[in-house]
Amino acid sequence: MSIAEFSPWPALAGGALIGLAAALTWWGLGRIAGVSNILGQLLVFQRGHWGWRLAFVAGLLGTGAVAKALLGDALPFQLEGGAGRMILAGLLVGVGTQLGSGCTSGHGVCGIARLSPRSLVATLCFMASGMAAVLALSRMV
Repeated sequence: MSIAEFSPWPALAGGALIGLAAALTWWGLGRIAGVSNILGQLLVFQRGHWGWRLAFVAGLLGTGAVAKALLGDALPFQLEGGAGRMILAGLLVGVGTQLGSGCTSGHGVCGIARLSPRSLVATLCFMASGMAAVLALSRMV
């Protein structure tokens, strides 16, 4: 995607759906919709908690599959780095979410919505790190 093709409407709709899912998970189940925690705890079987976690992850994967089926090539996907890099990146993200007690979107969407000071600090650190990385990389080019 290039910036010339950017449209704010899909991003706005996606953000609204993420917020709605987080709110429904909180109000309906009394649980925080932190995907890294939901997935991580799914790998450790706990009686009474496995079903809703499995349904949540299946919904994430199923929504992508339905979108691909309905929209086909309108949703281009290209794995440029290869499967090995993707697996390595996923493992690094998993380690980072454990160290940071959650992922960027979990802290940003769910944590800030609950007025968590830890999530506010974490989100500010994530954003500052991202800005510093973009600045540093733009100076290298």
